Amino acid sequence: MNKVLVTGGAGFIGSHVTDFLIDEGTHVVILDNLSSGDLKNINKSMHVTFIEGDVRDTKAVQDTFERHPEIGAVVHMAAQSKVGPSIENPHEDLAINVSGTLNLLEEARKKNVKTFVYASSAAVYGHVDNLPVTEETPTRPLSPYGVSKLSAEEYVKAYSRLYDMNVAALRFANVYGPRQSAATEAGVITIFIERLLAGEQPVIQGDGQQTRDFIYVEDVARAVMKVLEDPAKNKGAVFNVSSETSTSVEELLRKICGALNVPFTPDYTEERPGDIKHSYLSREKLSNALDWTPLTPLEDGLAKTADYYRSK
Repeated sequence: MNKVLVTGGAGFIGSHVTDFLIDEGTHVVILDNLSSGDLKNINKSMHVTFIEGDVRDTKAVQDTFERHPEIGAVVHMAAQSKVGPSIENPHEDLAINVSGTLNLLEEARKKNVKTFVYASSAAVYGHVDNLPVTEETPTRPLSPYGVSKLSAEEYVKAYSRLYDMNVAALRFANVYGPRQSAATEAGVITIFIERLLAGEQPVIQGDGQQTRDFIYVEDVARAVMKVLEDPAKNKGAVFNVSSETSTSVEELLRKICGALNVPFTPDYTEERPGDIKHSYLSREKLSNALDWTPLTPLEDGLAKTADYYRSK
């Protein structure tokens, strides 16, 4: 595996995966249209090749593989990752998340690239009463975004069966850490930190007792690396990537205020309609299969994240 193609490699999670791959001595080819990514996120190593392009563009995808025949694996991180825009423009959401994934799968098949890691989302589950959520929990996505991520998962698994590809789909919990944009719906930690650093009052929607499963971005990147170590071992597998810890939004903000040494004085507003009240994922399957556990406690991850934004 001389080279790895990372789509969305200029983005939040993709750039961290790129860093880990470079540290392992791998040359990384990044395909990113910079719609949400940033060139500043890209590792300046000589072992990175950046291509500005869109996964929806069949020719751009074909050209990427043609120019880099040494590509031996694909880590597909590029996505439309917001619920709101998926509702406003479901056709675009479908084109990016499903057609874009299919373009990559087809070109990987044609070039005999057997390893494909797909970044999915806990949004595929929808509302779940029995927690923690496991990979066997029925998938009932609530938004076009969740539907598109689940549909792309099915394409990935179908290609594994049809063409003997070593694929894995990773369903991420709420990922946080350096380089996350406050413009993303999942970026509540970044939003809180930036408001507090600006001397503004943080806003909690609802009573703050809603819970989420927060996982540090470097732990997510390590999970991707674990899959790449032996991709044939878990061919066609779906894994949750999570801390398996439930944290309320109010508790989260208290911890962030502690990390920044500022008082806890939130403003409470109405709960956002349609929000899931409680969610956290089981990581047992991934831990047992690949000997992976998250290494970063929430307090440590928040401190690292706060330091990053404080230094910007």
